[in-house]
Amino acid sequence: MKHPFHEPGGIYVHVPFCVRKCAYCDFCSEDDRSRIPAYLNALVKEIGGARPPSGLAFDTLYFGGGTPSVLAPEEIGRILAAVRRRLPLLPGAEITIEANPGTLAPGALGELRRLGVNRINIGIQSFSDARLRFLGRIHSAKAGRGAVRRARAAGFDNIGLDLIYGLPGETASDWRAEMRSAAALGPEHLSCYMLTYEPETPLARRLARGDFAPLDEARVGRRYRDTVRFLADRGFVQYEVSNFARSEAVQSRHNRKYWNFAPYLGFGPSAHSFIPPERWWNEAPLGRYLKHSASERSPAAERETVGYGQQIIEAVYLGLRQTRGIIVADFEARFGLDFKGTFGRVLAELRRKGWLDTSDAARCALTPAGMLFLDGIASMFVAVDFPDAPPA
Repeated sequence: MKHPFHEPGGIYVHVPFCVRKCAYCDFCSEDDRSRIPAYLNALVKEIGGARPPSGLAFDTLYFGGGTPSVLAPEEIGRILAAVRRRLPLLPGAEITIEANPGTLAPGALGELRRLGVNRINIGIQSFSDARLRFLGRIHSAKAGRGAVRRARAAGFDNIGLDLIYGLPGETASDWRAEMRSAAALGPEHLSCYMLTYEPETPLARRLARGDFAPLDEARVGRRYRDTVRFLADRGFVQYEVSNFARSEAVQSRHNRKYWNFAPYLGFGPSAHSFIPPERWWNEAPLGRYLKHSASERSPAAERETVGYGQQIIEAVYLGLRQTRGIIVADFEARFGLDFKGTFGRVLAELRRKGWLDTSDAARCALTPAGMLFLDGIASMFVAVDFPDAPPA
């Protein structure tokens, strides 16, 4: 099993601040922005202490959160300067910032472009004010549209939008109207996520109290199939279960690293890093992260070595998430296993159910119908006996 650096790595920076935490969100974030200066000091210190492996360069940098756009452009610039001082960020790197339409101050978008940010992902979530209120978002539908137009005017030519479907009471025509509104704004990329009720979130507590009834699974499944068809008709190509782009050139290069076992370094509270076969993740919430920084301790909370068997499981799951699927020759070269010999019974069952795309024998890819059962299909592969160590 080999882990050469076949491609550059990615850098992730977690910004754990929001104006207000959304009702569905369980990410590491808070609304106490008075701690931004302390966070920036700790983050710059962490980046300055990074020790990337020799020969590893980076061609993506992703500001996620939280809401990175709550930071002023000069604060983003300070982080970028720290990264460029310490890590080999390649020319032409994809530099993405996540943004909430309610936090994009006039002039900020132009400043971000001048700093080198060349991709923006705007958390629209919905073009309905009622649904935005249900989700706990701070912006209006009008503000969402305005943010996209201002980003374009500021020179962004790679704009992604996030949408959420499967809300209580949502009809098929409601969801098509959302997608139609998004497509009309001309984004290069769309991420369409099914609403989930994460434990301990305000939305999950409301659900438990019986404040509303969730959309049933059958309707959510139909929304997914509608999404794939509707966006395909408008020039968006699905490349991952929730992600659609107008061309391969505007797919999220950074997110593809997670799905393809590329190395990446994460900075900030809760951020994960992966330099095969080692994975580690930082302390969360922000308070613990700051305490570790103040006491000169590593911010890493835990580390693990991802063993041979676990890497196979993850490679199968992450490969099946992508519409291109698992590239059989790459899998066999990496793990030293005969893919079809190892998983032949599973593949036959998937073919029988119409869940396996049989158009290209060089790939193991799911049909749109199969994508609906991704977790269950992945568990079928996991149940297969395969060696705990690479073949001798």
